Amino acid sequence: MSETAIVFDIQRASLHDGPGIRTTVFLKGCPLDCLWCHNPEAIETKRQLFFYADKCTQCGDCEAVCEDDVHHFVNGKHTIDYDKCTLCGKCVEACNFNALKIMGTEMSVDNVMHEIMADVDFYKNSGGGMTLSGGEPLAQFSFSMELLKRCREAGVNTCVETSGFVSAMQFKKVLPLVDIFLFDYKVTGSKEYRKYTGVPNEQILENLDVAYHHGIPVILRCIVVPGINDTDVHFKGICELDAKYPDLKGIEILPYHTMGNSKRTSIGKNETLTHLDTVSPETANQWIEKLKEMGCSKAKIG
Repeated sequence: MSETAIVFDIQRASLHDGPGIRTTVFLKGCPLDCLWCHNPEAIETKRQLFFYADKCTQCGDCEAVCEDDVHHFVNGKHTIDYDKCTLCGKCVEACNFNALKIMGTEMSVDNVMHEIMADVDFYKNSGGGMTLSGGEPLAQFSFSMELLKRCREAGVNTCVETSGFVSAMQFKKVLPLVDIFLFDYKVTGSKEYRKYTGVPNEQILENLDVAYHHGIPVILRCIVVPGINDTDVHFKGICELDAKYPDLKGIEILPYHTMGNSKRTSIGKNETLTHLDTVSPETANQWIEKLKEMGCSKAKIG
């Protein structure tokens, strides 16, 4: 019987999660809690009610069928008591406008492999494959190991997008099954890592070093957030990793965007960094030029 995990999305024909055309499998659950997280619905492993406010017509059908007093319409506003929700799904079925969704589906490796293999010809023609993302995909470790093994047996290229925050033992076990890593590097300094993500960075940097010296291609992914890590200290840190690991396959700078905040409210969480707007292309290009001036020739906008 194959392992199961809580999957919150499977995106086919993805072009930005590794080389070629890929199927990206997003798993729920992450040990980090980044202020700027663009997938806040993936932090908790459990299934969650998700509300698309822009689709709601306030018809009241969800309130009528809910037996747990979750939905209310007060002063022209649809409010949701997420703590009371038992995920029965009755409100989702009653909504004719797709404004409600249960985020997260328990799937077996067999189920996911069926989705992956549907596009195997596209992988072969484009140099693509399967990408595991999240959340932190290695947080659901047994499932990820089995899925990666099955892809390896099927000849499907494997990519893992990771925060790097996983035990050394588990990380070393997964190495033989990974063709390329998309490795997050969020801030420079352990104190800053803990402040903005909730975890220290020592194990993260150790795992990065292990992956690189194991000979696995690594693309460093660096989200840059104005007022937090758009600093000389962090840019210098990126440059130092570029110098330390000259064979990095790439360094992608990911400019901050506000998409995560709207999704936070959709699962009943408070917004973060409300004073920030999505970074303009001009600002992002300035960061790239600055990194190049500091000696980081690989930096490009991801």
